[in-house]
Amino acid sequence: MIVTLVYYAAGVVFTVAAILGVVQVVRGPSILDRVIGSDVLLTTLILVLGAEMVVNGHTQTIPIMVVLAATAAFSTVAVARYVSRQDHPEVEQ
Repeated sequence: MIVTLVYYAAGVVFTVAAILGVVQVVRGPSILDRVIGSDVLLTTLILVLGAEMVVNGHTQTIPIMVVLAATAAFSTVAVARYVSRQDHPEVEQ
């Protein structure tokens, strides 16, 4: 009974986080706001996969989690570099 309640509570929290991430991506208004929203979505997906591993007692989705984490990190750095170049157009590279 308690375990089922915890599963439902975790599902609700993950769902709310995903919905708020989608809202942030759609509303924006800047590209940085959209990047934060997509990071929230990717992080939520990683957490859902981790919770699924704990519930089912396996480690088969760890490579997927690593790829998602790397994608989130590299995309955030790429967008930050792009925005910083937009802020300082006099710097040539």
